[in-house]
Amino acid sequence: MDGTIRANISLGLHVAIVLKKDQKTGKVTTGVVQRILTNSRTHPHGIKVRLESGEIGRVKDILEIA
Repeated sequence: MDGTIRANISLGLHVAIVLKKDQKTGKVTTGVVQRILTNSRTHPHGIKVRLESGEIGRVKDILEIA
């Protein structure tokens, strides 16, 4: 599924995100969505979320539907 569309993201979803500090390298971090931070329906770089670990980044890939 596409991580640039807010409707595809839900709480409890297992996703891969890119943290702000890792944008240049493209390194991804995986985790479970705790909160959706982007208000708009879409974002070209991915919907911004906070993981249960507290990390914040943009969704690059949806790994597993909870």
